[in-house]
Amino acid sequence: MLLHHRDDAAKGNLVEFRPDIKVLDCSVRDGSLVNNARFEDGFVRAVYDACAAAGVDYMELGYKSSQRVFSVNDYGPWKFCKEDDLRRVIGDSPHALKLSVMADSHRTDYHTDILPKDQSVIDMVRVACYIHQIPGALDLVRDAHDKGYETTLNLMSISRVSERELCDGLEVIAKSPVDVMYLVDSFGSLYPETTRDLAMGYLEIMKSAGKEVGIHAHNNQQLAFANTIQALTIGVSYLDATIYGLGRGAGNCPMELLLGFLRNPKFDIRPILNCITNAFLPLRTTTEWGYDIPYMITGQFNEHPREAIKFLESESTDYLGFYKAMEDF
Repeated sequence: MLLHHRDDAAKGNLVEFRPDIKVLDCSVRDGSLVNNARFEDGFVRAVYDACAAAGVDYMELGYKSSQRVFSVNDYGPWKFCKEDDLRRVIGDSPHALKLSVMADSHRTDYHTDILPKDQSVIDMVRVACYIHQIPGALDLVRDAHDKGYETTLNLMSISRVSERELCDGLEVIAKSPVDVMYLVDSFGSLYPETTRDLAMGYLEIMKSAGKEVGIHAHNNQQLAFANTIQALTIGVSYLDATIYGLGRGAGNCPMELLLGFLRNPKFDIRPILNCITNAFLPLRTTTEWGYDIPYMITGQFNEHPREAIKFLESESTDYLGFYKAMEDF
């Protein structure tokens, strides 16, 4: 929790119109963690068309991962987001919707795999890292910035970082060319009160450096939507969401909830609902994601969801036994 924050950080109440809001759909990128990025082109195109029709600002198509780290035989195209694959799905008549990719700071060959902006359909490069990886992540940010991209830095697992270390890290990031700093609830362990304090601390440091702040929330305790709108109401302006909450484990803030909440006439929930019917319900018959008791438990214990994933794969329903195991983890 950040103790030092601006008293004037709040921008209004829950029903105030906010023209500065940017909504980013990460259904395909976060969903790639569920199926090893093996989405069919038709599904990706359906998400692309729905987001464009709904007035969403950005769509994240996947990762820019190193083929030295991840085998192309084990993952689908959205793990690597090669330019030919992106252009094949976008087609000859692209929407105004901006496109992004995510690059893990230590798992991408960004010098070669991220092309100059004038050679790519991508508009934004989002860099993900842990607190100890900030120096390398900022090198990636600078490279993407110099190539002409919008940039974000998504600092992960902050719920397990000390306040002093987090503040120091944010001060360093604020001096970089990054455009948006993201508050990420990696384990779905944050509550709205903590999210508010953290967001106010992020805003205090980043706004003074002329940068925006975003939030990426996970739904382990069914609080992704609550945490997102809590951050929104005090000034966070970049909001991540996924259609039908698609994402690793418990998933993310559902896009349909977020668009239904926002008081902004540029957004239209109807294309999202139609996409759920036509693309996400069929996917749900073969792919599992969303709130479940084991994910709730890892969220309450502030642990990575990998243990919950293992438990669910075992097909056990001994939730009490899993809870006790996590107590001793």
